[in-house]
Amino acid sequence: MLDLIHAYENYLTKVKQASANTVSSYMRDIRQYSAWLQQLEIDVADASQVNISDYLSKLQEDGRSGATISRNLASLKNFYSYLVSSGFLEKSPVPGDIHVERGVKKLPQILTGKEVELLLAQPACVDAKGYRDKAMLEVMYATGIRVTELINLDIGDVNLELGIIKCADAKKSRAIPLYPAAMKALSVYINDVRDTMLASPGEQALFVNVGGSRMSRQGFWKILKHYQSAANIEKDITPHTLRHSFAVHLLENGADLGSVQELMGHSDISSTQVYAQMINNKLKSVYEKCHPKA
Repeated sequence: MLDLIHAYENYLTKVKQASANTVSSYMRDIRQYSAWLQQLEIDVADASQVNISDYLSKLQEDGRSGATISRNLASLKNFYSYLVSSGFLEKSPVPGDIHVERGVKKLPQILTGKEVELLLAQPACVDAKGYRDKAMLEVMYATGIRVTELINLDIGDVNLELGIIKCADAKKSRAIPLYPAAMKALSVYINDVRDTMLASPGEQALFVNVGGSRMSRQGFWKILKHYQSAANIEKDITPHTLRHSFAVHLLENGADLGSVQELMGHSDISSTQVYAQMINNKLKSVYEKCHPKA
């Protein structure tokens, strides 16, 4: 990873003869992206389209401006174009049609309550995979955790007696409660299904793939897309869509910003305030449509 990044920096400096500011800007973006991939134990050469999309979503969630996200996207495009042209990669993982509106912080897309119910109803609990998928979707919507947090959950992070899961990273941990339907789905999966799927009795991962090892981000992405198609939901659902929906639905039902910030693991409340903005926009739209003098 470091060799590829160093080679790209030499290319910018010696071949492209880019200005010091340009090199500094590009390399800062690439190194931040590389550090994020390292946390996922993914090499820059092995990154997928899903990883690129997740990273841009993370920047948005962190409150980065449209201009900043757009610049990061340009940095990634140029970096991977270099890796392809230099023979390090056969194909760039950055989609050719992906773009970000400069100067505009796009509000996240959310599902309606009916769409959530429809999505959660899709897994058929007739085999191990169906029970596992049901549990994963219910846990995602019940807790609003990130997809990385979902697949990093270990069996020891679940307390069925208290009805909570524990999410932890290098800096802090948080305990998140589960609603009854999510508790039931998770209990059935853990007590009756999970052991039958494990490749090794010592496997600690809570959610495993059909091979019996820890579920991957790409694996969950494909599962989610499958059920989106089965539910005939036209919105482009990503793992972050469930996270965004969790936050907005809590606020719509009276939760305060501080509690939602705590549940979502936001270090800065400004990242949570975007959801309040969405609700304000919705109320304004309803007012303008329904008030007789609006």
